[in-house]
Amino acid sequence: MPQKPSIPKGTRDFSPVEVAKRNYIVNTIKAHFETFGFQPIETPSFENSETLLGKYGEEGDRLIFKILNSGDFIAKVDDVTYSSKNSSSLAPKITEKALRYDLTVPFARYVVMHQNEIDFPFKRYQIQPVWRADRPQKGRFREFYQCDADVVGTNSLLQEVEFILLYDAVFNDLGLTGCTIKINNRKILSGIAEVIGAGHLLVDFTVALDKLDKIGEEKVKAEMLEKGIPEAAIAKAAPLFQMEGDAQQQLVQLKSFLTNSEIGRQGVSELEEIFGLVESLDLKAAKLQIEVTLARGLNYYTGAIFEVSAPEGVQMGSIGGGGRYDDLTGIFGLKDVSGVGISFGLDRIYLVLEELNLFPETVTQSLDVLCLNFGVQEGRAALKLVSELRKQGIKADLYPTSTKVQKQLKYANKREVPFVILLGEQELEAGNFVVKNMVTGVQNTYSLEDSEEFALQLQS
Repeated sequence: MPQKPSIPKGTRDFSPVEVAKRNYIVNTIKAHFETFGFQPIETPSFENSETLLGKYGEEGDRLIFKILNSGDFIAKVDDVTYSSKNSSSLAPKITEKALRYDLTVPFARYVVMHQNEIDFPFKRYQIQPVWRADRPQKGRFREFYQCDADVVGTNSLLQEVEFILLYDAVFNDLGLTGCTIKINNRKILSGIAEVIGAGHLLVDFTVALDKLDKIGEEKVKAEMLEKGIPEAAIAKAAPLFQMEGDAQQQLVQLKSFLTNSEIGRQGVSELEEIFGLVESLDLKAAKLQIEVTLARGLNYYTGAIFEVSAPEGVQMGSIGGGGRYDDLTGIFGLKDVSGVGISFGLDRIYLVLEELNLFPETVTQSLDVLCLNFGVQEGRAALKLVSELRKQGIKADLYPTSTKVQKQLKYANKREVPFVILLGEQELEAGNFVVKNMVTGVQNTYSLEDSEEFALQLQS
């Protein structure tokens, strides 16, 4: 007996309904990307290993899917390396490529390789799948799409403000009101680490801090201690874990805490400028909030960092995030090219819209009209009619066989087709066709010579 087929954990099949809903989100995001002046690019699904490894920190590297070399890859491994069973020394000998972990590092590689072909500042968007060897759970998959927008070639804080407006515009169009755009600055985190005497352990400090909302304060403190951050240093930073008040009050507290840190004060100044600009604008769907414990564990961020949370009451991780990276292209040899970007979490946004019942009813409607099939001659006439309706922008189809009418109507109901066309022997002789509304049962007759009349009514 054949083994029952399966798919890898953390991956999914998508039904026509699910694809229609995903396309609705993607098309909304894409429309706003283009309205804001971003241009599309695409990069390969896999990159050379050296392009990806070392760019996401130790934890990120562990989540990168590596691709085995083709052919008899194991034959090229010497006996000493093979018998050591050490994955770090074995991996470079048997794998040279890896599935992309995100779209940002491949974008940096793209900019360096195509720097003479693009105009700076360069605004690009990219909607493609990425892969992470993560533990699958609700809203977290091993294969998922990212919807990214980035600007490189400018250090203007106006770009951070533009991304806040972009988030707001997309969520407003999706009807997703009540989202919170959390913002912090890596320079503030550097300043905090400096003030508490843990500047040399900045990466360990931020990686642990980034887990605060996932594992809680006590476990974060335990991880910091484990990484060598002194207990006195952690205690000194602890008041920042529960900062309260509005943005202006929090900025005052941060200024006071970071008095002796130049880089920290610079981060506070940048946040002040961003909030000052946003205050003069009208956010419709989202609110902007300082989150001083927001760290985002990716090492390449250097300035403002963003994370978007779903409306209150929805149990979901972040549905978007991003930040400023001052020299990501420098890792590929192109120095001093500042950039900033954000990402929309397609899969999580889908789950939130589903939970809040925010998908429009028409999103899953794959057909406007189905023409029933009553026989050979009638089928030929129906095919011609369907072809004319398609030319007028109507999503129309013809049932392929002249089976029982009840079976054809049942098929139309299952596909939630709003209208069916009846074109039988009598209609053919009279030169007309009958349209039945599947919801109300009302029927109207139209001339075969003037299908445009029906098409216009359907589109109105």
